[in-house]
Amino acid sequence: MINRIIYYITPSGGNPVKDFLDSLQKSQKAKVFRIFQTFNLYGLTSIIPHTKKLTGTPLWEIRIKGKDSIRIIYIMQTKRSILVLHGFIKKTQKTLQKELRLAIQRYEDWRKRY
Repeated sequence: MINRIIYYITPSGGNPVKDFLDSLQKSQKAKVFRIFQTFNLYGLTSIIPHTKKLTGTPLWEIRIKGKDSIRIIYIMQTKRSILVLHGFIKKTQKTLQKELRLAIQRYEDWRKRY
């Protein structure tokens, strides 16, 4: 069975996660898509070294470390699908509350519409 990655789509049809990924350098994009591909082929347990539960929220993050700390915030829809809500480059030690609030707002919007 194939696992699915679903991108958050705004009410007006925008795809902010895709826009974020498109803004990355080629090498950064390759790291993100390698993790996405591993999830698609082998499931969530295969990407555990790159994931972290965000305490006090239903959110998880995919962590791409290196020169730029890229974060992709998602929520598990089912055992075989994740809803990718937000992506950003982390510049501080702790994930900023505004990034978490934005991801939660997007999740709440998604739930209302689907």
